[in-house]
Amino acid sequence: MTEIVTKVSAYQTEILSALGQTLVMIIVSMLAALLIGLPMGTMMYLKTINYYQSKRMQFVSSLINLYVDVIRSFPFLLFVVSIIPLTRIILGTSFGTMAAAFPLCFVAIANYARMVEQALLDVPRETVELAKSLGASTRQLILNFLYVESRSSLVLGFTTVTIGMVSYSTIMGVVGGGGIGDFAIRYGYQSYEYELMYVTIIVMIISVICIQKGGTALANYLDKRKIF
Repeated sequence: MTEIVTKVSAYQTEILSALGQTLVMIIVSMLAALLIGLPMGTMMYLKTINYYQSKRMQFVSSLINLYVDVIRSFPFLLFVVSIIPLTRIILGTSFGTMAAAFPLCFVAIANYARMVEQALLDVPRETVELAKSLGASTRQLILNFLYVESRSSLVLGFTTVTIGMVSYSTIMGVVGGGGIGDFAIRYGYQSYEYELMYVTIIVMIISVICIQKGGTALANYLDKRKIF
């Protein structure tokens, strides 16, 4: 035990740096998921219930659905490698933490968009009919009815996607993104310092548990259906 503590102390700076890199990747990708994936999922839902009358909006929603299906079915590592030219064009480099966060954003957006669609589908159809009967605009329907009724499910979906991004971020060392997963491979596995590798695994497990418990607690707090 003393030996493990000594090794961890020796690599304390590197561990903190790796955790910071992972945190940046998660925050950037999940911010993109919230700002882009949420409205995309809402548009897919509105198309699913045949809310749109405009053929233009139906076409846009179909394109969004295609994007989500393609990204979700693409092997992640191959996806990261395949968009390196695009990453280099937009960010000016294909290495570093932000370059690693770029492909994560695509995946987070697609995954959360699908989660949002599923969460909204759980809202009773009568809610939509009630909003229509009250003369609610599309914006009012979404903000005052759909999001309010599904807020607990939206939080749980966001939590699930966040945990998924933690897992995805562990392989971003292939593009020089760093992160805790890259630290475990380079300083732990490849250097035969297996204690460091297991310590980082434990850190990630604890992080995921904390994220899940936090998301579940918030979802329970927002759940309108709870009795107690």
